[in-house]
Amino acid sequence: MKKKMKLILYFFISLTILFSLNPISYAANSTMGGIITSADDFLNNGDINQTPITDASIRETSNLIYNVLLTIGIIVAIIWGLIIAMQFITGAVEEKAKIKEALVPYIVGCIIIFGAFGIWKLALIVLRPIE
Repeated sequence: MKKKMKLILYFFISLTILFSLNPISYAANSTMGGIITSADDFLNNGDINQTPITDASIRETSNLIYNVLLTIGIIVAIIWGLIIAMQFITGAVEEKAKIKEALVPYIVGCIIIFGAFGIWKLALIVLRPIE
């Protein structure tokens, strides 16, 4: 069985090596003229009319991501809290002990989520360039 596995492995390795070598494209670009032509094509493909990335566009995108993720975090925390509260209200004594144990990861998760968003917002305020 091991011998078969080795043969299959060697077969796939040899196929990989065989198909990774592409002599046609290698021969066309191996000359200095082919390399320079490829470099010129790369440089000319850029679009001059694109708007550059500015500090304001980065800040706007970051604020959008921040607000969307914070909203999702708040919605998930509220729904999860309501589920735990309903289970606690309707549960028996034994179930209430299990629900209290499930409350610890919920609270730790809320602290981590909202703490991370607080640190993110603080970093954006502190790192803002002076205008």
